[in-house]
Amino acid sequence: MENLEIKVLQTMKRYKLIEKGDKIVLGVSGGPDSMCMLNFFTNLLKRNYQEKSQKEKNCQKGPSPMAQIVVAHVNHLLRKEAKEEEEYVKKYCEKNGIEFYAKSIDVRKIAHTNKIGTEEAGRMARYEFFDEVLEKTKATKIAIAHNKNDKIETILLHTLRGSGIEGLKGIQAKRGNIIRPLIECERSEIEAYCEKNNLHPCIDASNFENIYHRNKVRNVVIPYIQKEFNSNIVKTIDRLSEIVQLEDEYMQNQTQKAYQELVLEEKDKEIVVDLKRFNLQETVIKSRLMRYIIKRLFGTTASIEKIHIDDMIKLCNNNVGNKYLTPNKNFKVLVKNHKIFFSDLS
Repeated sequence: MENLEIKVLQTMKRYKLIEKGDKIVLGVSGGPDSMCMLNFFTNLLKRNYQEKSQKEKNCQKGPSPMAQIVVAHVNHLLRKEAKEEEEYVKKYCEKNGIEFYAKSIDVRKIAHTNKIGTEEAGRMARYEFFDEVLEKTKATKIAIAHNKNDKIETILLHTLRGSGIEGLKGIQAKRGNIIRPLIECERSEIEAYCEKNNLHPCIDASNFENIYHRNKVRNVVIPYIQKEFNSNIVKTIDRLSEIVQLEDEYMQNQTQKAYQELVLEEKDKEIVVDLKRFNLQETVIKSRLMRYIIKRLFGTTASIEKIHIDDMIKLCNNNVGNKYLTPNKNFKVLVKNHKIFFSDLS
């Protein structure tokens, strides 16, 4: 077994990405990362577990880590090479007897309609299609081929935009039903794996055009840091991410404990907490409680910024009844009768 495949197996075990009987939807574009992931899973399924060497068995203790895979491919209709890339992935799947699903989506139209960038529109389109395939095939998880370099690029982008602790964690190995088996592999390892296995992946030329912020970080910022400051910047930031992850998990546990002590009532559209107990918390817990409550109500904190959190904390500290804030049209925070009412107005 190759070093990269061993590393991916160790990542799967470390983060418990795969459980016995899982059916995985692999998001495959045809590029080096996703083809590496697809080839890894193909080899894993073909391998006879009973014939492994003792060393391999030590890396793969227990039952077979998964049952089967299906492949999902999205043609974004952005480049003339897109159809060729779809055919490339399809032929690989046909050769290896893998169930294949493809969909052509006009990403430019989505971007225009929703007034967002094509990058974000493409991401939305992919995940929506992956969810469709997940439901259609009765799969249990979606595998995305993000690697360690993607993770570091994301952390740098978050830092440049003024992110908090959450942003410094970068891309996680597992989030909900989405898993990222290659997250601990560097891009150079993946490219070497593709070359050794004669995969001949498709190369998206737009990745070398510095018109997107991510491309600028990838092609300009990181190489400059590597040359002028730290040649091991990818590993360095990855270590920072691991430290942040551990500390954030601790703080999240403390936040959940505080929430259980403070919450007076929880309904679908409203959460009520004790004002006095809230005001006794440390500022960092207050801020996290606010985000935790908002996420329980709406499933996300995407529209809530630091200024909103600060204003809500000030409102509670004033301890004056019948005062409220509306950070957006769907959300209201009311202080009344020594309680804080968080309400979903949608």
